[in-house]
Amino acid sequence: MTTTAPDRENQENVPRMTAHPRRVTRLIRAARPTVTALLVALALPAAGTAHAAGTATARPNVEHACATAPAGQARCLALVRTDVHGGLGVRGPAAAARLRAGATTADTRLPDGYGPADLRAAYRLPATGGEDQTIALVDAYDDPTAEADLAVYRATYGLPPCTTDNGCFRKVNQRGDTGPLPASGAVSGWATETALDLEMASAACPRCRILLVEADQPTIGDLAAAVDTSVALGATEVSNSYGGTESHGTTGFAKDYRHPGVAVVASSGDSGYTVPSFPAAYSGVVAVGGTSLNRADNDRGWQETAWSGSGSGCSAWVDKPAWQQDTDCPGRTIADVSAVADPDTGLAVYVTSVPRGSGGWTIVGGTSASAPYVAGVIALAGHPGAYADASRLYSAPAASLNDVTDGSNGNCEGDYLCTAVPGYDAPTGNGTPNGLAAF
Repeated sequence: MTTTAPDRENQENVPRMTAHPRRVTRLIRAARPTVTALLVALALPAAGTAHAAGTATARPNVEHACATAPAGQARCLALVRTDVHGGLGVRGPAAAARLRAGATTADTRLPDGYGPADLRAAYRLPATGGEDQTIALVDAYDDPTAEADLAVYRATYGLPPCTTDNGCFRKVNQRGDTGPLPASGAVSGWATETALDLEMASAACPRCRILLVEADQPTIGDLAAAVDTSVALGATEVSNSYGGTESHGTTGFAKDYRHPGVAVVASSGDSGYTVPSFPAAYSGVVAVGGTSLNRADNDRGWQETAWSGSGSGCSAWVDKPAWQQDTDCPGRTIADVSAVADPDTGLAVYVTSVPRGSGGWTIVGGTSASAPYVAGVIALAGHPGAYADASRLYSAPAASLNDVTDGSNGNCEGDYLCTAVPGYDAPTGNGTPNGLAAF
């Protein structure tokens, strides 16, 4: 595949924009073939420049699960806390039951990080529903312990088993076959991404079926093929927790991410306000941003702010959809909706296929967490046919989403493209789930 200059570094290595968005986006769209030259002319830092202090990857207790991707590939977007090591095995009440049954050791404390009950309370979601839905998670490489890790997670939190034997779980390669599977993704970090995806989809919709489709490699073509396979195998929702910098070369895959009747969801990225990430920028995709979620002494019991790493931006390559009415971006704006993604207020995840050590319980964040969670919310609501695009979320009643009005993910002179404001803003979209009415 031929790539243009912006493809030469992954989205997560593209720095934040500092010029005013009106100036940047209008000039870029006026001269698409010279995007890179325009960024230089506008004095924006070049691709590959280190992140500014305070961004998602600048903190010493957080690291990317996956390394920077070369040209033509996407990077998984999971962000792992390095200061959390929770040990192995089932925890909480399920562990206490094992002690009563004669086990000699068990940790009866729940893992650090938010679990399904926390998220259900924060977003006012029901505990049942979705039995007729199949959530597909598209990842690269094989997670050899995916089903076993998922079993530990679900047992710890009292979720019903989801296994190959009971027909709830299925793992296939990008051609839809159960074998041969791709090479292991433990060393590359993609197995951590896979565990996060499976467990966040489970947290949102415990009774949904899960289809894990593993691409041979994280190339744009292989991942797109895995999306098409997901739909062919009956997925009602498809979640994609990876990204790369959009360019002319990425637009040819937009068709693989548009499947009327199926909700296709993608992470908005973890680099704050910057050049948009594909596949989130495609107009057939629900782009999911991220928030910081904390307990609070208010009527909701929780408060959210725009997470500093939540990906947002204005597309230079995808035209403005009719259902987006924001004024400072002449192209497709991301994101559309959001959920918790900040690793400092992150999710408990169980994964044992890791680059070093034996793995176990940890805390993971990034929009890699919010995308599969929102896919699960869509499945829980049961209206995937309404998601030929994200337009449903722009016509939802205001009270059906939590409007996030504080926080920022970059410097744009207070503009909504990088600042949370009442109503729509790019870092958090139209808000976060408040029950299922919007979905």
